[in-house]
Amino acid sequence: MKILLDENAPSLMVDVLRHLLPGHRVDHVTLMKWSGKKDLALLADAASHGYDIFVTKDARQLDDPDETTAIKKSRLHHVRFGQPQPGRVGLALAIGAVIGSLPMVVRDLENAEGQRLVMIKGLAPGTKHRFDMTDPAKEPPRYWPR
Repeated sequence: MKILLDENAPSLMVDVLRHLLPGHRVDHVTLMKWSGKKDLALLADAASHGYDIFVTKDARQLDDPDETTAIKKSRLHHVRFGQPQPGRVGLALAIGAVIGSLPMVVRDLENAEGQRLVMIKGLAPGTKHRFDMTDPAKEPPRYWPR
């Protein structure tokens, strides 16, 4: 699978994820020279370049009808995470949550039929507490195009 990390995701994660996900391609928006590109164009470009997964810290994308339409049209699996605590500790916890969860998320997405929306929740032990996965065809978010 091809995985693209959004500009708001720490680029520090790229090397670690490349190590943890052999056989998958992990890129960052800045490495692709797509910095500053608006999400609507970015999602379309990512899809046209063959990416399967988009990882972002933008928790509000699914609250915007235009962005949810762009996510759906892209057919990319949408993986988001948060940073509930500020500063370095918060950053470390957010990075740890993504790095600890993404290998399991990718494994599950490889077997998924259709697009998935994933919210990485934190560093709790066990996969059920690390992320939620939604089939938008069955449980669409509020602004998900019908």
